[in-house]
Amino acid sequence: MKKQTAPSTSGRPEADSSAPLLEVENLQVEFRTRDGVAKAVNGVTFTLEAGRTRAILGESGSGKSVTAQAIMGILDSPPGYVTGGAVRHRGVDMLKLNREQRRLMRGSTVAMIFQDALSALNPVFTVGFQLGEMFRVHRGMSRKDARTKAIELLDLVRIPGAAQRVDDYPHQFSGGMRQRVMIAMALALDPEILIADEPTTALDVTVQAQIMKLLAELQQERSMGLLLITHDMGVVADVADDISVMYAGRVVEQAPVSEIYDAPAHPYTKSLLESIPRVDLRGQELSVIKGLPPTLTAMPPGCSFAPRCYMAREKCGQEAPPAFDVAADRISRCHYWDEVHPA
Repeated sequence: MKKQTAPSTSGRPEADSSAPLLEVENLQVEFRTRDGVAKAVNGVTFTLEAGRTRAILGESGSGKSVTAQAIMGILDSPPGYVTGGAVRHRGVDMLKLNREQRRLMRGSTVAMIFQDALSALNPVFTVGFQLGEMFRVHRGMSRKDARTKAIELLDLVRIPGAAQRVDDYPHQFSGGMRQRVMIAMALALDPEILIADEPTTALDVTVQAQIMKLLAELQQERSMGLLLITHDMGVVADVADDISVMYAGRVVEQAPVSEIYDAPAHPYTKSLLESIPRVDLRGQELSVIKGLPPTLTAMPPGCSFAPRCYMAREKCGQEAPPAFDVAADRISRCHYWDEVHPA
């Protein structure tokens, strides 16, 4: 059967509709600083299909947001540099496209919701102007038509009185409403891939639930692939299909969400799960992961988690574990994964 292909844009290679929506392979990103070279992302590999949600989970500094920035092509360079790997959309390696080709893909192919809506939005322009800019620049619309589209987007993300609020400034919206504006901006050009970087940061629990429900509904309506960057295990359990657990720039465990929650196969993942507050353990001391993540400019030999691991042995401090195949579509970077995850 002949493969269906999408028309090329600005000389961009044609996409293959039979290829994965997003395929990240051995992605490597480093930051060159006065203190040395920090390998912020070191061999990250995963795929994302249309209509599915992959969560990238880990502590601050694990490389989650840098991975997202590299996929979007918005990494600050210098000091950040993509030094290896591939980021393919339908078989087309976006890392090999020129600057103009990447610019055309942002918003229309892959879009991003940033974690701090107040700083991401320009305080001196109305939200309607900022939403309309997407259509004026990328679609060549008039100001009037772009304003109409902005109102439609505000209505799409359930902002009451969209026609009246389109001329308000960011500071006139609550935190939850600003995050809805950011979602509207990301959806403006109907992207195939949506990256949500800590979309519920600094929001109360009720608003968090509303935002995540809205994202899930919009994803299903549009059959988008959603890449969710978070450290919140509770959010992940409710919305994700697959999980990539990151530590010190590497994916240390990767699996469907139900398998990870039922039986983790890496000590780090297990420790994260045990640190979640539980109602049935009320009054007991909360479990914590002792120590701190390693300094990326001075990584320890062997397994990067070994200095904090409750089951570390001599081998762990000497040999970096490869990606062991635990099961179909499941890996673990632990020499003793079978003891963490007994058959």
